[in-house]
Amino acid sequence: MSTATIMSVCNNDCSDCCDGTSDKSENCRKITTTVLEPCVPLPLSDEVLDDILPKAKDYALLHGAGMRYKASYDQDTLQMAPFFLLPSAFPRREFERVVKLQPLINVLMHKIAHNHEFLENCLKKTVKVDDFTGRLWKIYTTVREEGMAQELSLGLVRSDVMLTKCHAGCCKLCETPPYVSCHQVEVNTIASGFGHMGPISGSINRYVLGELRRPDLLPHLPENNALSGLCSGMVLAWEAYKCPKSVILFVIEDVTYNICDQRFHEFEIRRQRPELHVIRRNLTQISQTGQLTDDKRLIIDGDEVAVVYFRAGYEPGHYHSEAEWEARLTIERSRAIKSPSIQCHLAGTKKVQQEIARPGILKKFLPDSEAELVSNLFTGLYTLDLGAEGDAAIRMATEDPERFVLKPQREGGGNNFYGDEIRTVLEKMKDSSEREAYILMDRIRPPVQHNYLVRPHESVKLVEVVSELGIFGVVLGTDKEITINTYSGHMLRTKPSSVNEGGVAAGLGALDSVFLFD
Repeated sequence: MSTATIMSVCNNDCSDCCDGTSDKSENCRKITTTVLEPCVPLPLSDEVLDDILPKAKDYALLHGAGMRYKASYDQDTLQMAPFFLLPSAFPRREFERVVKLQPLINVLMHKIAHNHEFLENCLKKTVKVDDFTGRLWKIYTTVREEGMAQELSLGLVRSDVMLTKCHAGCCKLCETPPYVSCHQVEVNTIASGFGHMGPISGSINRYVLGELRRPDLLPHLPENNALSGLCSGMVLAWEAYKCPKSVILFVIEDVTYNICDQRFHEFEIRRQRPELHVIRRNLTQISQTGQLTDDKRLIIDGDEVAVVYFRAGYEPGHYHSEAEWEARLTIERSRAIKSPSIQCHLAGTKKVQQEIARPGILKKFLPDSEAELVSNLFTGLYTLDLGAEGDAAIRMATEDPERFVLKPQREGGGNNFYGDEIRTVLEKMKDSSEREAYILMDRIRPPVQHNYLVRPHESVKLVEVVSELGIFGVVLGTDKEITINTYSGHMLRTKPSSVNEGGVAAGLGALDSVFLFD
């Protein structure tokens, strides 16, 4: 089989309107599950699996697809990151569409970050009820009132999308083959990880297809230069700082489990610029050794910092005390180019994403034609602010919670609510301003397919899965001018269809790559 195909399977008894395998009524369009066929016939024989699996595991470990143990952390020990044996089918039309849209997403997020009035209108209620977002907002207003020491901001952005079959009339793209379209899950503006893990996943799958003696399928796996693209963005920002002896600072967690993804960024920066040094510090360490000079240069243990790359700082657990908050404020006050700057971090909050989905809002930031293209990515997003509009959203969610996802203002995965959890949470806070810290989103129902899940210390399993595609972009500029704006690669995370959250680091999802079909 040289390409994947797509079909829909009706979940209801609809003998009156269709044959159970195709859409012949408006009713069926709402109740079908879309099924993608794998790139090779499954299941594979036991003999083939016994031959392929040890080699695939070795390939993954020896090429940097590793993570540290969570259960028994040891700095000197790595285990294989979970991955899927085969690449997952994805329609070429939709892949190419979101790749072309990424520069528009970059511009949109950059412009939002530099529009104080819009940010304030979006977040003025949220910052009063969500302490974490409120603390970020306080840092932002402090440095804004003092005067930003650095006009340049570096965005290493990742737009996450899932395929879905829309309701009838919702999306013209779903009315033509392959009868699904990409809808945006979220935009990540801080710690947008897997710049290394994305490309290495494709390398694993390429190796496996070669071992299966199917080199004819390799052209269906698109080129992925996420690691070099993201690191090039950091190098260009370092050059723009114009201090050859300066360094790039990675702000890291206290304990880094996803170490390979971070280290390979360092290795790639060194490959591109051998004279450029990277240092790693957590917020506590920065609070102890970081200082500002009179002209607001950031000095860490004697090194002047040109670029700050946040791989931590996006959740409350990274701030143990006031010392860590002071460290973040020190960074934001400095002349260092931040990825992201505090305003770009705020632009990535769920509340902002809900607000830009309102009719007409995109046209404040993008030309009409571009705004329309981006708006086609959005699924339903609803405010939960106190008032008639928020009340209507709560009624809608409590009556049919399976249709929605309830999202707080958090990054990093594992924070959302699904199904009956939504009803329980909303019932508790429906009369409280606490609800203004959340947004409601239509639940995306992606196509299912089958693949082999490979996890350390477990037998390989053929499971039903769904996938989430992340598209990377790099944007560098000021509030007046954007100097760099590029698509910079992709990553694919796949999880069993029975699982709500799909974080690889959390052990629920696994690394995967894209197999394009027409």
